[in-house]
Amino acid sequence: MTKQQFPEGFLWGGATAANQLEGAFQTDGKGLSTSDLLLGGNVNTPRKTTRELVPDAFYPSHEAIDHFHRFKEDIALFAEMGFKLYRFSIAWTRIFPTGLETEPNEAG
Repeated sequence: MTKQQFPEGFLWGGATAANQLEGAFQTDGKGLSTSDLLLGGNVNTPRKTTRELVPDAFYPSHEAIDHFHRFKEDIALFAEMGFKLYRFSIAWTRIFPTGLETEPNEAG
């Protein structure tokens, strides 16, 4: 059996998705997205989507890991792991809160 190696100059990296980590669900004018209406679940309770926000319900995306406020710490953790690249997504409802705007939401 031969030992496999990554090619010279190979770059390790990481990626994240806004709906899984962003948090700050109503910060800086962000509009509602479908993930903002997706309730949490567990092995006994399947996740479901609501048509409007239900008071006191658990919506995991609302807080997530709060990457919106902690991105510098999170990126430092990637660097600590030796990652050289980082690919991320931003919720479109942060940039165009209703989808009808003609100019992007700069704060988002």
